[in-house]
Amino acid sequence: MSTHVVSRVRNAGRSALRVAAIMAVVSGPVLSGATARASTIGWHQIFASTVPEARLAPAMAWDPVSQRIVLFGGDGANRFLNDTWTWDGTNWSKVDTPVAPPRRDAAGFGYDARTKRLVLYGGGNGFHYLGDTWTWDGATQTWTEQPPPPDRVALPPAVTGPSIFIDPKNGHADMFGGFDGMFYQLETWRWSGTYWVKLHPATKPFARAAAVASLDAATRQVVLFGGLGDVNPYNTWLWDGTTWTEASPSMQPPLLYNSASAYDPRSKAVELFGGGSGGVDSEETWGWTGSDWEFANLSSSPPARESEGMAYDPAMGRIVMFGGAAGHTLFKDTWAL
Repeated sequence: MSTHVVSRVRNAGRSALRVAAIMAVVSGPVLSGATARASTIGWHQIFASTVPEARLAPAMAWDPVSQRIVLFGGDGANRFLNDTWTWDGTNWSKVDTPVAPPRRDAAGFGYDARTKRLVLYGGGNGFHYLGDTWTWDGATQTWTEQPPPPDRVALPPAVTGPSIFIDPKNGHADMFGGFDGMFYQLETWRWSGTYWVKLHPATKPFARAAAVASLDAATRQVVLFGGLGDVNPYNTWLWDGTTWTEASPSMQPPLLYNSASAYDPRSKAVELFGGGSGGVDSEETWGWTGSDWEFANLSSSPPARESEGMAYDPAMGRIVMFGGAAGHTLFKDTWAL
């Protein structure tokens, strides 16, 4: 048994998928190819000499301290993984760490500027949903498990498929959503540097897991889109560090879950690629331009997939994508946009 947020939640969340598909039809148009951003650039495959093994749902994020993209874990061909790799702009290198988080996929992973650490939370290992927190120190290339909070401090639930993103106001790592095996979550949490603090915004997005959430550096807002949920997840929400606000774009991508996203300063847009949509994987690229979604009419594209890792590499000046899956096929290819 496995716990990736779609293939592991598909049975438990089958009704949620049906509701989401119905709501996608009644809530707005599915706009493949509409309002395209004409472009001569595209995705280009990078043939590195060393690559991680094929996997889906790895944790992947840019680490400003080491100036490397960090990739951790995921679901491999026959087992869950807990290996750590870094991308230097040309090649992947495996990092042998003295300790590492237990094996898992679909964990939340993001940078906390206050502590200068990457923060990893949750995921699944085929038997349990996880509720442990680990931090990655790019200076020493080490993982550290964070101890439980003091008594009477609320704990986030053990979940798979949460979203972790940098707070646009003060640089904290914030977290939203996830699936605990019974319920989709709608709480927002903030990493204090030692434990998670539950926030109480006046409005909240509908509960969901397997959504995309990335900081739009141009507008200083986090954009959250799609995912899986019992109530309609086919919407776009913006987080300013204090308040969630539902956006009103004239266009949206199809309803997607297990997509990947990253902000690209060249296009000044949060670029979204792939994802599942009612059992069909996407090969489309969409961009959030600050007020609307636009389809990217690119010159080339990776094969359709979901559950890939993605991060922007400032050293390359490119978005980098790794792995994912389409049906029973796992990928270990690296692409740059």
